[in-house]
Amino acid sequence: MFKYQIYKKLQANIPAIYKEAKDAAAEIGIPDDLKGTFGLTGAISGCPAPLRDDIAHFCEEGGKKVIPLAKLVDDIRELIKGFYGDEYDCAPVNTCEAGLWTAYDCLLTPPNLGRGDNYRTRYLAPLEKHLHHHGAYGRPFPPKYKDIFADRGSSAGELGFYGKRQNNMDTVIVPMEGAEYPVHGIKYWPVPLLTGVDAEKTVAKMEEVAQRHADQVTGFASLGYETPGYGYGQKDENGVPLLQKGLSRLAQKWNVPYIVDNAWGIPFVGTDIRKTGADVMIYSMDKASGATTSGLIIGKEEYMVPIRRAMGMHGDRWGTTASYGKAAYVTQDPGKEALLGQIAALRVLKDAPEVLTKPVDDFYDIIEQEFSQLDANLRQGIIFNKSYNSTAIEVNYEGTWADGSGIPIFSIEDMYAGSNLLQTGLAQMGVIPTIAYDANIYISPGLGTTDEKGQIIEERARYAVKALVKLIEIITKYAYN
Repeated sequence: MFKYQIYKKLQANIPAIYKEAKDAAAEIGIPDDLKGTFGLTGAISGCPAPLRDDIAHFCEEGGKKVIPLAKLVDDIRELIKGFYGDEYDCAPVNTCEAGLWTAYDCLLTPPNLGRGDNYRTRYLAPLEKHLHHHGAYGRPFPPKYKDIFADRGSSAGELGFYGKRQNNMDTVIVPMEGAEYPVHGIKYWPVPLLTGVDAEKTVAKMEEVAQRHADQVTGFASLGYETPGYGYGQKDENGVPLLQKGLSRLAQKWNVPYIVDNAWGIPFVGTDIRKTGADVMIYSMDKASGATTSGLIIGKEEYMVPIRRAMGMHGDRWGTTASYGKAAYVTQDPGKEALLGQIAALRVLKDAPEVLTKPVDDFYDIIEQEFSQLDANLRQGIIFNKSYNSTAIEVNYEGTWADGSGIPIFSIEDMYAGSNLLQTGLAQMGVIPTIAYDANIYISPGLGTTDEKGQIIEERARYAVKALVKLIEIITKYAYN
């Protein structure tokens, strides 16, 4: 059977798969009043986790007080500098994407002022998962990637991902050495399979490509994750991904910034900007950190000065150390509740990280136990990785395709088209799904599976994982029978 025929069979059997999924939810015993109120991650922007009691209380109390916003921003700065050192600084923003947009425009795009025509710039990014986040701010190069983001998101053209592209900037997309990019999915599309990535060879490839664009290179970008499914499985003795360290060295050699998108990551406990050598790292604080909806940019002071100036935070024109005024990116401005939520979350990450790491440990045990019930033929080739950076557990099943067939792989285009059965099937079972494409599933606590203190509610967490395991069996059965 050809691969496309597998996915054609799945598409034809969607009604039957949904019916079995609903029946399976009843067999598992998922209560009707729980359906639609819990899921496999609290780190998705479209359905964020409820606030923990400590964060909600801090925001409520602070909301009743008169506090200048510049004072709250400086409180965040003190927490960041107190951990990373005085040579680092930060700028809170309203979302992680706002942070990416601001950082790219401040550090990578050509200037708009001055006489003469503008020049073009290019930043390099590996061909990795989630590329439409950090890799969509320039026109794709080479041209074979020109349509890579066409069907992602809810709008097309200038109002969709194409509209993110910055002034006179290109994204040079570089395939990762050791990765595979086969085509899979009902929305048949190349998928990055990254457990075999060779960090050293990928860095060498990035440098070779940079040399070809030497007069236009203004930066490097990548994700900040640290699991094999994202291509960051090779690490040094301290657990730091070698690929990120290598990209940092390239950026230093070229005297350009290395910007890291660590949206699904946490400061202090997760990927350390100092150890990777990155210049700027950007977080979605409402995802893994559990803060109110907001983003946070952390970076070396040299690079944070222009970012803070663009945000209107770096001081008034007559000379002050901080401000909260108007500037180019005042539209990315976080409000009072967002800043309060960040302060509360950062304090917990600094003083009591176990509040976030213990649920990961507990969820990992549940996932291993429940996946042990999966049919042995399917279970073979699945690897599990714990990520404190993302407060998540990665379930990667690339290895099930070692003999040319395996658990069906859904593309990111499936997610946006609504044809990713690992997501839509869970919804039929009453479980809010998680990121589950490219043979990689990220599961994290928080979405109705934790209590008000952020700790695992075992019964609910087990229901969610049982549903996923059963759905994998159902989908695979229809793919091959």
